[in-house]
Amino acid sequence: MMRDFARRYPLFWVYLFFLYFSAVPQLLIHISGMSGTVGLRQAIIMSLLWLVPVLVWPRAVRAYSALLGVVLWAASLVGFSYWLVFGQDFSQSVIFIIFESNAAESLEFVSSYLKPWHVLAVLGFSAVPVWMWRQITVPVLTVRYRSRLAVALVLVVGWPFWGSLLVKQEGLDKSRYHQVIRMEPAAPWNLVFGYMKYQDQLAAMESILDKNRQVPPLEQLTEQQSDAEKTLVLVLGESTNRQRMSLYGYDRETTPRLDAMQDELVVFDDVVTARPYTIEALQQALSFADSNNTQTFFEKPTLINMMKQAGYEVTWITNQQTQTRRNTMLTTLSQMADHQVYLNNNRAQNASQYDEDVLAPFGQALSGEARKKVIIVHLLGTHRKYDYRYPASFRHFSGREGVPNWVDEGNLEEYNQYDDAVRYNDFVVSSLINSLKGTPGQTLLMYFSDHGEEVFDYPEPFCGRNEYDPSPAMYTVPFIAWANSDYAKANDFQGWNKFRHRPYSTADFIYTWADAAQLDFASFEPQRSLISDGFKAMPRLIGDPDNPQTLRDYSAVFPRGDVWNELAQESVGAGREKPGKGG
Repeated sequence: MMRDFARRYPLFWVYLFFLYFSAVPQLLIHISGMSGTVGLRQAIIMSLLWLVPVLVWPRAVRAYSALLGVVLWAASLVGFSYWLVFGQDFSQSVIFIIFESNAAESLEFVSSYLKPWHVLAVLGFSAVPVWMWRQITVPVLTVRYRSRLAVALVLVVGWPFWGSLLVKQEGLDKSRYHQVIRMEPAAPWNLVFGYMKYQDQLAAMESILDKNRQVPPLEQLTEQQSDAEKTLVLVLGESTNRQRMSLYGYDRETTPRLDAMQDELVVFDDVVTARPYTIEALQQALSFADSNNTQTFFEKPTLINMMKQAGYEVTWITNQQTQTRRNTMLTTLSQMADHQVYLNNNRAQNASQYDEDVLAPFGQALSGEARKKVIIVHLLGTHRKYDYRYPASFRHFSGREGVPNWVDEGNLEEYNQYDDAVRYNDFVVSSLINSLKGTPGQTLLMYFSDHGEEVFDYPEPFCGRNEYDPSPAMYTVPFIAWANSDYAKANDFQGWNKFRHRPYSTADFIYTWADAAQLDFASFEPQRSLISDGFKAMPRLIGDPDNPQTLRDYSAVFPRGDVWNELAQESVGAGREKPGKGG
């Protein structure tokens, strides 16, 4: 039957042969729940490109398809094998890990995952296209038909570029970028563009690191109890709005584990982020930069530089994507640390990835021999697509109980999924805290989210973040601290409770962290530390620093503060705007 089909539709059969190498890995990724259908759809379209030479030289179809088939097979085998062993999509992040890792250690790591049946799977994957190639015959088409079809295919495959350049007029670089990201799921572009992007981002990263190496250290840096054994942990969340946490008064029980240990925590309840975007928010939080002085990131030490100068061993564990166009800055920050653990090598952000993966390397970092440790854990948190952030066992919310009546049926599922993601995030953060119990010496953990997320929190339906149309949900972030008894006694940790209601922006976080680490230096500003007796409330700027006229004080834009619970209790229908709009 298949042989007859191949003879009746020779051109389509050749297309299926080429498509096989790209579609199978993408289909497996989708079926396994790792990602949606975007990669598969792009592979289907971009594989049409290989038909153009067939239309130009149809009599060479068997030789051409054999040569190209070997190339496509080799490229697709990399992605197929990576999915087979690690259950993830192959990306430029994997290339980064390969080139940054010791060859012997990498081989040992991969060997620990290999199973005998993997060999059979690879043989089966390779045998199918061999059989398909044997059925290929010369397509008999008129010159006119072949010419028109070839032009049409070039236009279809190249539409991301032409549409961006000619229709949207977005410029050459952006148009090229649109074309590349759509071709990348297809073989062999997964390797070609993956390597090119790796090289581009590596160059950008090295440029920033070179500048950072030239930055002078902090002057007159001192540390109290510098000989004491200390473990300081910074947990960076993602897209978590504190107003959707029961720890902060949300009616749904989204943080049962943190609720249970509330007496052990200091829960700061008036902290906001400066930017509703990960890179921009953390670029300020982890350095001396702020919205008025963004270039300070490149001119002064970062938080990591500061802790290394103080004699700490710094480990960076991340479940964020390792190397993407947007994440270069985060990877650069991680490279400033002494040790890095990269857990998320997916090509797309909208891929299934669970934060519990950080727990094992976190435990390993805790057992390190250094007496003074800083461990930074960067979570994927509650980043959209929310149902990809937690395993099925954490599906908890499904109905309308506790849901404002303005959330319609079309948005209810996503609303519930966000709450499930918050509940899973509660499990991860509380697990990190529990892992610290019993750690010798002074131990402190601080957790805050890079930014919030609006998920149908107001009658005007919206899901996401928009700096030019802000709402409190995009900026209100959780900020909690936990300490063991040794740290609490040495630093009056319980006394921090009197600071819980202070208005604060994570843009000044480096001062709070330095204060908590008992560091002092010539340029330290105690008024910018959340836990300092010398604290002074300052304008909490939100807006785009590249467009200074948009910078405004959060409290002036949203004078009612955290109003979500009030709105939820009122639960009025349409006609209400986001709090703060129009005063």
